[in-house]
Amino acid sequence: MKKEDVPQDLSSLGSITKEVCYATDNSGKYVTELSRGWDIKITALEAAWQDIEGRIEAARRKVLNKESSPLLFFIERGLMDIGILADYTGFWKWQIKRHLKPAVFKNLSNKKLQRYAEVFNVSVDDFKNMNVHGT
Repeated sequence: MKKEDVPQDLSSLGSITKEVCYATDNSGKYVTELSRGWDIKITALEAAWQDIEGRIEAARRKVLNKESSPLLFFIERGLMDIGILADYTGFWKWQIKRHLKPAVFKNLSNKKLQRYAEVFNVSVDDFKNMNVHGT
């Protein structure tokens, strides 16, 4: 694509960041050009974020319905999976799966709760009650 044809469609990230694209200049040499966005990419990112927001809301409902512990909400909100959380906390994956059960979660020690709270950058009380700034 030519340098003047690099998409400049404004996205929600366009005011924060720009993407480097390769294009050809008037002499046919490859150069870098900054792009503020591209409609197709913007649509794909918005669809992905809607999916993530839906997963977070589904996790919140499961916690409120006592089908899961608040840990599920924070895993989804943190864009993590059990393997990543195991790496951050030092817990085994099977332990984290157990901690997702409300009956097991309510008996966790303060030390274990503190470890989770630190990973998710919240207080233990906020962790237990799904309190997050901005939600």
